[in-house]
Amino acid sequence: MRASSLRARLIWLILAALALVLVPLGIYSFQRTVKEVDELSDGRLAQSARTLQVLIEHAGLPAIRGSQGQSSIVVPITGHAAQGILVHGHTYESEVGFQVVDSDGKVLLTTASLGDLPPPRPTDAGFRDTRQGDYRWRIFTLPPDAEGVVIRSGERYDSRHDIMQALWIEHSLPLLLGMPILGLLVGWAVTRGLRPLQELAQRLSTRRVGSREPLEIRRAPAELAPVISALNEQFARLENTLERERRFSADVAHELRTPLASTIINLENIQAHQEPSETEAALDGARRSVAALARRVEQLLALARLESSSQAGERRPMDLVAVAGSVIEELAPLIVDSKVELTVDLPRHPLPMTGYEAAMAALLRNLLENALRHVPDGGSVQLSMAASDGVAEIDVIDNGEGIPPERREAVFARFHREAGSRGDGYGLGLSIVQRAAQLHDADIALLDSPMGHGLRVRVRVPMIVRSPPAL
Repeated sequence: MRASSLRARLIWLILAALALVLVPLGIYSFQRTVKEVDELSDGRLAQSARTLQVLIEHAGLPAIRGSQGQSSIVVPITGHAAQGILVHGHTYESEVGFQVVDSDGKVLLTTASLGDLPPPRPTDAGFRDTRQGDYRWRIFTLPPDAEGVVIRSGERYDSRHDIMQALWIEHSLPLLLGMPILGLLVGWAVTRGLRPLQELAQRLSTRRVGSREPLEIRRAPAELAPVISALNEQFARLENTLERERRFSADVAHELRTPLASTIINLENIQAHQEPSETEAALDGARRSVAALARRVEQLLALARLESSSQAGERRPMDLVAVAGSVIEELAPLIVDSKVELTVDLPRHPLPMTGYEAAMAALLRNLLENALRHVPDGGSVQLSMAASDGVAEIDVIDNGEGIPPERREAVFARFHREAGSRGDGYGLGLSIVQRAAQLHDADIALLDSPMGHGLRVRVRVPMIVRSPPAL
């Protein structure tokens, strides 16, 4: 089933609404007009009978009887073919009539059209309908006067029907002729009203892929402005997401190229050398390259998970002290191999908060790993936690080389590595820390170490995260 266009739907709905209003109003108006015409015609009949009564009283009944002799006075109908005088094509004379009857039931005066009307009965006073020849008549009968004279006036119903037909045409013809014209005008108005929507569709169909230019519609109606604003916001979010995906894909391709190439070289060396010692060295190098590759893939996947963390699950209650304990336990082998002294100062009571446990674990893990990589053998790293006023404060302090203040902002960029760092870091650690902090509305500050040299990383995390940041 083919869906109708919005323009067609609007036109039909408007026309249907107009028809639902105008047709009942027209019918009601027609009925009221017909009723008024009937009452006016009845009043005219009564008035003509009263007028005739006054004229007879003025002329005197004996004079009428004396002038007629023994027979009734019949008012003839003259005109074309003895059918009455033609007025605009109608023989109105033959459509009306009157009759005067004395107390004995003798017709004193009558029109030819009502000459055969039966004598009146005592109960005929007022209005009644009767059939006279081929026509139905509306008859009005006055009550007998003092001398017993009865006066009747009448009108043929086909005369009234002509009036009703004219009224019907007058009421229906404008509606029948006006509805198509109204439909054309409504169609024009709807088309003009939908022009901003058509312009918006055209702009969307011709929009270049990757364009950040906001949509703008000249003189956009108020109802369309929120749609345009929402579309512009959605375009911006989509472009930001696509940009992150493109950047992430390029970074992954760049960062995986070196360990893959190293692994391939070591495997080729294994094939090329026959000496067991050289083969063992190449195999050990390949193992280290694969381990480095696995570590790098793990870091990249962790960063990808953090990018979508706010959409992947709901925030849950957790204990920050327990998360720190699990991270220290996980890094125990690395801490032992690094020959660095780690001092931990954690509260003895839990630090409850809401958030993403995996993200907080990644934040602590990467802070400690970065500190261990930048501290020489025999150095010192401190981890401390405290809470006050609904904010948890995490400090990771080392006595390594430190980072000059002018370069501290740049270390949050992906794959950025400071000169002099040791270990197999790939410049992703602080990027992961920054994203995890964003998910918890946390603040990160890189400060001077109180140990004389080195770096102090301070993270302030609200204990209750109210809303996740937009990606």
